[in-house]
This record gives sequence, structure tokens and C-alpha cells, in this order.
Amino acid sequence: MPKPNYGIDAPTVIRNLAIAAVASFLIAALVIPAFVFTGLGFTLGVMLMLWSSLFGKFRARDQLLNAMPWRGDEQVLDVGCGHGLMLIGAAKRLTTGRATGIDIWQNVDQANNSAAATLRNAELEGVSVDIRDGDARNIPFPDATFDVIVSSLALHNIYKREEREKALAEIARVTKPGGHVAILDIRHNYAPFFAQHGFTIVRRWHVFLFAGATGAMVARKEPAPSRA
Repeated sequence: MPKPNYGIDAPTVIRNLAIAAVASFLIAALVIPAFVFTGLGFTLGVMLMLWSSLFGKFRARDQLLNAMPWRGDEQVLDVGCGHGLMLIGAAKRLTTGRATGIDIWQNVDQANNSAAATLRNAELEGVSVDIRDGDARNIPFPDATFDVIVSSLALHNIYKREEREKALAEIARVTKPGGHVAILDIRHNYAPFFAQHGFTIVRRWHVFLFAGATGAMVARKEPAPSRA
């Protein structure tokens, strides 16, 4: 039986590290022997990147999903779902609920990224999911649609801060009061934004992925205060 393929993350970075490793070993062999250590460093980087894509992100996914309460009837949205690692993991926790994923399917962020690949993985994993084209900065759903919103290793690809915050505001908008947001990502700390926009930070921690500390966060959207 074929196995699901959840993609190699940041393939361009891995390629560049591999090229740098080969170049360093050539320089070490022909000119400066000490460059062998540089080559070993780049090789270690390649190995850590591949380990994170093939093994580490699965463990990080399970830690994130296990940090939330599940009833089984949740409406779930995965923002930047890629090959569906987080989306399908959430779908397996549902009974009457439904999991939906949106993405803009950039291959630079994940090799061979496509809606068809995600649906194929869901079929192989034995779950049903909905897939839509969608940008995190303009999520195509009404306010307060989802009980759970997840996002894994996607939001950092929005490079401008104001654009990232637009995506975070969209995530907050489509979360139901009492619902949860769970994000795994590198480079940025999203907890202050959610804390300032009506969420309680339930838990924050770090996991080791992609040669560094990757942040994880679970936040709960508090109901609006009742008016007397």
C-alpha cells in the first residue's frame, strides 16, 4: 500500500545547504583543509532539516493537538494546510465534526505542494477533509465559524509584519467564542497578539525543529462580555 507523503519543508533551503556543503568539501580538498569543518556544519544542517520534515514535525504535531480539549464535533480550520499533516491529524480526532484546510500551495515552502496531494493523503489515512484555495490574510469564511483553528509552519512565510498581523486578525475573526487556536511556527511569537485580542493563552512551549527552537502556542477565545 502506498504511504502518505507529507512533503519536505523548505526544499530550497535544503538544496542551498547541500550545495554549500559540497563547495566547502571541495575547498577543503583543494585549497584550505580547515573548510572541512564548514562542510560538516552544512551537512549537519541538511540532516537536521530532513529529520524535521520526515520525523520531527509528526511529534510536534501530536504535542500541539494533544494540548487541546476535543469533543469530536468541532469545526476545524487548518490555515496553510500544505500536505495536510495537521489537518489530517485533527480530522482523526473528530466524529461528527469536520476539518477544512486552506492554502495558496507554494512549492517553495513545501515540495510538490498541491490540493490533490493533500486529498490523496487524507484518502490514504482514511479520513475525509475539505480543501479550499485560501490566503491566511483573507480567510474565505464568515465570523465565528470554527471551534478550532490550527496552523503549522506556515505563517512565517508571510514576511511583512503588518501582513502577518492581518492573517492573525483573520484567524481571530473566524474563531468561535470559546474556541481554540493552536499554532506551531518558527521565528515569530504570536501569543502577544492573541492576548491583546480577546484570547487567553492556555499554553506555550518550544520544540526542536529545523535546527532551532520552534514555538508552539494554544490560546482560547474568550466570550465577549455580556451587556447589562
